[in-house]
Amino acid sequence: MTASHPRHRRALVVPAGMAMATALAFLPNTAATAAPAPEQPAAASERPAAASADATPLSYVVNVKGGHGTAAHVKKAIGEAGGTIVTSYDKIGVIVVHSSNADFAKTVRTVRGVQSAGATRTAPLPSAATTDTVTPKVLSDSEIARAGSAAAEGQDPLQGLQWDLPAIKADRAHEKSLGSPKVTVAVIDTGVDDTHPDIAPNFDRAASVDCVSGKPDTSEGAWRPGPSESAHGTHVAGEIAAAKNGVGMTGVAPGVKVSGIKVSNPDGFFYTEAVVCGFVWAAEHGVDVTNNSYYTDPWYFNCTDDPDQKALVEAVTRASKYAERKGAVNVAAAGNENYDLAADEITDPVSPNDSTPSDRVIDPSECYDIPTQLPGVVTVAATGAKGLKSSFSNYGRGVVDIAAPGGDSTAYQTPEPPATSGLILGTLPGGKWGYMAGTSMASPHVAGVAALIRSTHPHASPALVKALLYAEADATACTDPYDIDGDGKVDAVCEGPKNRNGFYGWGTADALDAVTR
Repeated sequence: MTASHPRHRRALVVPAGMAMATALAFLPNTAATAAPAPEQPAAASERPAAASADATPLSYVVNVKGGHGTAAHVKKAIGEAGGTIVTSYDKIGVIVVHSSNADFAKTVRTVRGVQSAGATRTAPLPSAATTDTVTPKVLSDSEIARAGSAAAEGQDPLQGLQWDLPAIKADRAHEKSLGSPKVTVAVIDTGVDDTHPDIAPNFDRAASVDCVSGKPDTSEGAWRPGPSESAHGTHVAGEIAAAKNGVGMTGVAPGVKVSGIKVSNPDGFFYTEAVVCGFVWAAEHGVDVTNNSYYTDPWYFNCTDDPDQKALVEAVTRASKYAERKGAVNVAAAGNENYDLAADEITDPVSPNDSTPSDRVIDPSECYDIPTQLPGVVTVAATGAKGLKSSFSNYGRGVVDIAAPGGDSTAYQTPEPPATSGLILGTLPGGKWGYMAGTSMASPHVAGVAALIRSTHPHASPALVKALLYAEADATACTDPYDIDGDGKVDAVCEGPKNRNGFYGWGTADALDAVTR
């Protein structure tokens, strides 16, 4: 299909004036369009060649055969081509390099042992994008008090506002199990505020890190978002594992651990070197599930007939597969453009998003949204309070694996009282709470259910966890016709049977089955 509007991120802007804190989930440099309805690198092993005064420094990934240290002749060639090695992930054969030589990648691709190489961005180092300065609307003390007074016995104060928990039977699942503290879900995202009272009890510091540069930074608090950075990762973390502790809200798996792997730079970009670092860190620190509510910048779809984009796909594929081999189930958001990812073609209007975009028509079977469309990754579509595909959610038969609550315009899908908003409640930095919507919010629900499955079956392989996730999902038939805004026009077409279709995949995630089967 053809997009007629700017791309959104994996979460959507929601309007101000709501009972809960309103959080802008768009990352900077993307169009801040509302939801469809109202509502220092490491020392180099070799010194780089001289660069011209007006050269643009970029970041690159160089992919070589994994399992061994970087060959001396490759290191030498990188240096001779004007590259500075930032770090090398030898087990998967991915080398992160900075260079001001415009022909760096082209030159290095000719080196014996180099399988692919490409620039991870089109903007100079550092990125030239602007920083998000939008301030969320915070839930007042009186609003917290009102929600708490309406909470049922045994509920956390804000749980009544969480229509999404009963939608996947998480409230009933919690009567049997809250999940195991031996299970960790890594939030690969914009950073997590581990000081939040709903997150602190379940935070896994040992599995947390800042990977923004492409090299792990383990300094204290490096995983937290800065004051002007997006609340996105903190919101996601609360959805997964906000503690059932009499404070605020309840996560899908409130007994498991959650870690923060920060991969988004201050300008809001998720570049390949950071994402690779994130997956490798998760793989080597005992993470059971990773949540990936983003796409890897600057290309929404990475086409393998382009040598740069091909290298990015290869690098992230190697990293995500490594994480799975080490025991992690990788879960990712499908995206918010109402794209049919199984279509013959899609128009991508704003890639590359860190410099000068252009309309380009791509084939999604050859150009990949990463990590969403990578092999082995659980791809999640979003549903609203009425259980229908969210108006914005991407879909596609054979691409979407499963669906879960991601919210929608309250006007389109209104929840049952006492919930008042059709969006998803989550934690915000600074001990606050607020609403967001998007497949960004759906993915953590599935990550939470996967964590409950791993808690129930502690020795299950990632393949088995995924098999159980799909088998236990509640089959959800196609919505046909799908006219979510009621204007008499079909907004998307669902294909496939009840238990495997383009809108809901194998069905809607089921937390109760995750703890009982």
